[in-house]
Amino acid sequence: MIKPKTPSALKRILLPGIILQSVLIGGGYATGREIVEYGGKFGASGWICGLAIFLGFSIITTLSIEACRQWRVYDYKSLLKKLIGPGWIAYEIVYLLLAILIIAVMASAAGEILNSTLGFPRWIGVILIIILVGFLNYKGDEVIAKLETIGTIALFAAYAIFAFTVFSNKGSEIVATFSRWDTSYLPDAPSIGWLLWTGVLYVGYNLAVYPASFFTYKGIQSKRESILAGFSSGLLMTVPWFLTYFAILAYYPDVNVLAATVPWLKMLEPFHQALIVTFGIVVGWTLVETATGMIHAFISRVETEVIERKKVPLKKTTKAIISATALIAALLLAQVGIIDLVAKGYTIMAYAMIAVYGLPLLYYSRQLLFKK
Repeated sequence: MIKPKTPSALKRILLPGIILQSVLIGGGYATGREIVEYGGKFGASGWICGLAIFLGFSIITTLSIEACRQWRVYDYKSLLKKLIGPGWIAYEIVYLLLAILIIAVMASAAGEILNSTLGFPRWIGVILIIILVGFLNYKGDEVIAKLETIGTIALFAAYAIFAFTVFSNKGSEIVATFSRWDTSYLPDAPSIGWLLWTGVLYVGYNLAVYPASFFTYKGIQSKRESILAGFSSGLLMTVPWFLTYFAILAYYPDVNVLAATVPWLKMLEPFHQALIVTFGIVVGWTLVETATGMIHAFISRVETEVIERKKVPLKKTTKAIISATALIAALLLAQVGIIDLVAKGYTIMAYAMIAVYGLPLLYYSRQLLFKK
């Protein structure tokens, strides 16, 4: 019998971050609104939020890897039962609510993008993304996997192009914002404590991405590798945040950009129309991908639980009902508007995710990191 080839140390250390970044980028970075709310609006001081985000993701990833490695559990349910016992069901409730919220944000963003790039009424974009997400969940795993792969590669490439375009044309404005330490968009300068906490909240609402990476932890062989993988993941997950943050500073404190529902659209307006159309296509694709993944992951987890208890898979009609219910709820929520959804909804869900995942991990941190 041929033993499976052990992945190289470099691959073991980098793979968790690659997966986490690919899952995070749609709901965390795509529109730019998230970065304005969790850093960009603070101007030259916003980098402190980014530092907190880097440290937060690095610590949570390290603890997640060590918890899975030491307890020998590599699925979310088993890990959560170790962390919070019967309270694991609370994670599912929070996850579903967050999924609905993220889909609502994605739908609002799609409406804004189609309105700005093609002149369609906003409600067409909202309904279009809901229909696409429902259709893709109906098609199943294979189609969704292909969509996610293509979408992630396209978004990474597009992000690099967008950031380079802004930096190469408006780099001096970024330097000027730091030179005069401009924080004028908000009436009162935030304290360092508030900037750090804003970064923590950003990490909090993105904690839902972690179960998607658990399978990559199986190759980690030591505490040292866990720490290296944790901090390399933190770096990979934070780089897109800083790219967007610096791009926003090129326009700071322009209300047209900072108050925009999709700031990237406003930032790219001065450039060639082809760049804006490319943004619309790539980000629209990513929004569908993220929303699809959130619903699909929830349905898969429900099905796993049903198979475990009843030994039969979910019927297609049941899957359709779950998907339709979540999508209708997201459609109704999308009417609130992307700015309020990100500013208020994401913050509420951040506290909930910190309560059911972040704090339990931190509670076990001494045992996981310092006990032999």
